Amino acid sequence: MKKIAVVYRSKSGFTEKYAKWLNDSIGGDLLKGKETNIEDLLSYDVIIYGGGLYAGGINGLKLIKRNYERLRDKKLIVFGVGATPVRPEIYEEVKNRNLTKEQQDRVAFFLLRGGYDNNKLTFVDKILMQCMKIYLKSKKELNADERGMLNAYTHPVDFTDKKHIEPIINEVKKM
Repeated sequence: MKKIAVVYRSKSGFTEKYAKWLNDSIGGDLLKGKETNIEDLLSYDVIIYGGGLYAGGINGLKLIKRNYERLRDKKLIVFGVGATPVRPEIYEEVKNRNLTKEQQDRVAFFLLRGGYDNNKLTFVDKILMQCMKIYLKSKKELNADERGMLNAYTHPVDFTDKKHIEPIINEVKKM
């Protein structure tokens, strides 16, 4: 039987929710990314890493990327979680921004829809998001995603759904 680690970094709880659902479904070890180092991961056969999206980057993915050579013989699965709807062009953009071409060939990648709750952000993140809000309000025309984001500043949204982890579970079952 394969030894599985589900590692996550979550600032506002959406990634953590997915990580816990995954771990409950596959029976691995749940590890907080901020408390995990490369030595902790070397004993696992399968490493599933999830992090929230911040400016298109996956929070904490450096743990995997910096140690990719040491982990390359393991089954690696990465998932990002963001408030933006998951569309093919967004999926490709996030994948290309976070994984090299070689990594894309060897790492199973997934993008899941999370949510947005301004009340759960750190002080610094609130300032950054306030800048985004000012920018969006300055635009003459907003697309549907931008209108939704502006609305989420005052009305938190949660798009998490357990069905979104099914492709990741299926990827683990294929091994």
